[in-house]
Amino acid sequence: MSVLVCFHAHPDDEVFSTGGTMRRASDDGHRVVLVTATDGARGEFPPDLLAEGESLLERRRVELQRSAEILGVHRLVMFDYPDSGMAGTDDNANPDAFTNVDVETAAQRLADILVEEKADVVTFYDSNGGYGHPDHIAVHHVGRRAAEIAGTPHSFENVANRDRMREMMKINPRWSEEESPVDIETFGVPAAEITVEVDVSDLIEIKRAAMVAHATQIGDFGPFLEMPVEILTAAFGLESFRRADLVLEPMRDRLPL
Repeated sequence: MSVLVCFHAHPDDEVFSTGGTMRRASDDGHRVVLVTATDGARGEFPPDLLAEGESLLERRRVELQRSAEILGVHRLVMFDYPDSGMAGTDDNANPDAFTNVDVETAAQRLADILVEEKADVVTFYDSNGGYGHPDHIAVHHVGRRAAEIAGTPHSFENVANRDRMREMMKINPRWSEEESPVDIETFGVPAAEITVEVDVSDLIEIKRAAMVAHATQIGDFGPFLEMPVEILTAAFGLESFRRADLVLEPMRDRLPL
């Protein structure tokens, strides 16, 4: 049995880029640990969704726990740093926000988990955080440093395939580079830089169920929940990773689990 630790910024981030990989690893008998950096207490949610006296933080914790169960996670850890908000927002100035936390301090917290779990593989984001969100960028720096401190044998950036995104824009009439919420020129990484691709197309309904678990985020997930299964599979049926350590041999079909 190997141990996979996936480090993410917010509750719900785990679904998109590592949801199928976590479930695949769990089904194959490996131990899966999910760590999220922030508490998810920032963000919009549907009106009248929360119960009387229930906070958004409490609801998002429950939603993440349900998603983790669906995705086969054996241990869930939430660091509960405040969300830093999108780049350029007032939340960026909060000294306690994750983007402003000392990297060494946060990395040591993650490294302690990596050592305790005897992790074989840790995943985090690329240096642009996929699309430039301050919390995602912080996950990259903290995750990379934690792997160094812990001496974790294998570290990978879970990345978006920029070239595939362009192809998706061509087949979805509602998307265009002009209307896209991300800058396609800086989003993710080129396909040539990807070292591992995990085919999770057979787990697409499990990923959809994990999306449904995050009811407060229906504004973000709604368009995906309405997609026909073949479109959802085209968008999320492959999960891509780029090696973050110094071992360069190609392993395009598997993680070292």
